[in-house]
Amino acid sequence: MKTKFGIKEVVAIGIGTALFVVLTNVQVPFGIVPNTALQSRVAILTFFSAVFGPIVGSAIGLIGHALGDAVFYGGVWWSWVFPDAIYGIVLGLFAHKYAIKEGGFNKKAIILFNVVQIVANAVAWILAAPVLDILIYAEPANKVFTQGALAFIGNIVVAGVLGTILAAAYSAINAKSSSLTKEE
Repeated sequence: MKTKFGIKEVVAIGIGTALFVVLTNVQVPFGIVPNTALQSRVAILTFFSAVFGPIVGSAIGLIGHALGDAVFYGGVWWSWVFPDAIYGIVLGLFAHKYAIKEGGFNKKAIILFNVVQIVANAVAWILAAPVLDILIYAEPANKVFTQGALAFIGNIVVAGVLGTILAAAYSAINAKSSSLTKEE
């Protein structure tokens, strides 16, 4: 499948990145392990990746996470920035199968969307983030794999609930919009 990239995708990167950054500080800490929390910004990354594909998803994950870290925390933790980009790529690779833009985000597409987001979160947070923490920052393995597992759980919940709601609402709006256009 050839990925289309034009002005809509550039605008999506800008809007998605801005929303991702703004929502960086909107979180509910787990309180079990430091620096892990339920983060609403995951829903934004999930939505834009699923609608606009892997280029948009990876750009929002990379730029949004780096800017959010810099603005709210004063530094960038790269071992957690790259996993968000990876998540955006993996989820976005299946964007055409979800049929969100076409108004076809049905039960089958929702199941696929959630299976893919779980796999993408596993790759990003159970594998990539802990390994990068160890390689880049020499963090202790037991700590970072625990953080990664908690991030994985939190992200699949946020993506599964808020991401699915956003995608379903957008798809329903597009379905109504395209049916009105056909009637005219």
